[in-house]
Amino acid sequence: MERTTTAVPQADAEAADAAAVPRRAMTVFSPADEERRRGVRRMKLTATGLLLFVAVVYVLAKWAEHTGAGAWAGYVAAATEAGMVGALADWFAVTALFRHPLGLPIPHTAIIPTKKDQLGVSLGEFVGENFLSEDVVRQRLRAVGIGGRLGAWLARPEHADRVTAELATALRGALTVLRDSDVQAVVGEAITRRAAVQEIAPGLGKMLEKIVADGGHRRVVDLVVSRAHDWLVLHGDSVMDAVQGGAPGWTPKFVDRKVGERVYRELLRFVTEMRDMPSHPARGALDRFLTDFACDLQSDGDTRARVERLKSEVLGRGEVQDLIASAWSAVRSMIVSAAEDERSELRMRVRASLLSLGNRMAEDPKAQGKVDRWVEGAAVYVVTTYRKEITSLITDTVAGWDAEHTTRKIEAHIGRDLQFIRINGTVVGSLAGLLIYTVSRVLGA
Repeated sequence: MERTTTAVPQADAEAADAAAVPRRAMTVFSPADEERRRGVRRMKLTATGLLLFVAVVYVLAKWAEHTGAGAWAGYVAAATEAGMVGALADWFAVTALFRHPLGLPIPHTAIIPTKKDQLGVSLGEFVGENFLSEDVVRQRLRAVGIGGRLGAWLARPEHADRVTAELATALRGALTVLRDSDVQAVVGEAITRRAAVQEIAPGLGKMLEKIVADGGHRRVVDLVVSRAHDWLVLHGDSVMDAVQGGAPGWTPKFVDRKVGERVYRELLRFVTEMRDMPSHPARGALDRFLTDFACDLQSDGDTRARVERLKSEVLGRGEVQDLIASAWSAVRSMIVSAAEDERSELRMRVRASLLSLGNRMAEDPKAQGKVDRWVEGAAVYVVTTYRKEITSLITDTVAGWDAEHTTRKIEAHIGRDLQFIRINGTVVGSLAGLLIYTVSRVLGA
């Protein structure tokens, strides 16, 4: 129990320290903010100095008026009196934005620190209604003319080179991040699943039928027959030994040898004739067999079923799965090498495609309109679908700010301009007081 009691205050202290980190971080002002705050202080001194100046002039004018200095003293006193009123009123208004004047909790003062969250909500709604509406987005993008500008930019070779290099870098990065084992598993599973559901016998039959019709198989037959002839010439003893070894044990050896020699000569003659005679009957028989087999692959149910069973057996073998998985490694290495080589066919084709696209977009109004409509549609979809999330970023950010820090931050940015209001209030008030006093004197006279 004692250990638990000790851990709770420690956890609370750690949580308090963690919560205090953002708060302390927000109180740090940048050098630019500090310079703005110094500017605000200078303008405050200027506005306050002007107020003190008119107050001193007012006192002197009233004194001069009571000592009989002349009518001018009344005009100066009226002007400075109204100037003080205007200065004090504007001082109250400006101060009330950021804090309670003189520390007094007067209603509707310290507006920014007390209404910070409401201001954030209002700002988010204002942005959403006036900047993230469909009409505003479309009008703005249409006025920009993204299609034409992008086309003119891409049509320049140096820009096409830059985009190509960036795409190559992104491609290399993506291929580097991907784990080979994950991609190999996905590729292997996709190929196996696609091959399992797709019947291959009809396709093989059509392909074989076309090959036989075009005579494409004859080169293969020529190659096989020629290699068979050469092999028989070099390995005649092996053929005769094989024939003699298969003879019955009761036959005489010389008979076995004669039979082996005869078989070898007939086999060599058959292969030689088949090699040298394009119209050899065996070739015709092979053509008929391949034609019938192509037909069976397309129409015979038993043949098609046997091909499917063979396909399943082949795909199930570990060697085939390893081959499929290793294909990704080969493809990845090939793509990475092509992306790294500035003179590779891949990068040259991408560069040429970008230049061609840029020229077409720069010169073809239809292409420009198509790109503009695509960009407008994408932008409108984003702002209409995620408008709430975008505006909530503003409201949540403002809500997370410290009230005091927010007040000082805003005052540092706009406080200097607000001090001009105090100065203007002093000047305008003085002029208004002078005008009112003058009109009163004229009408009174």
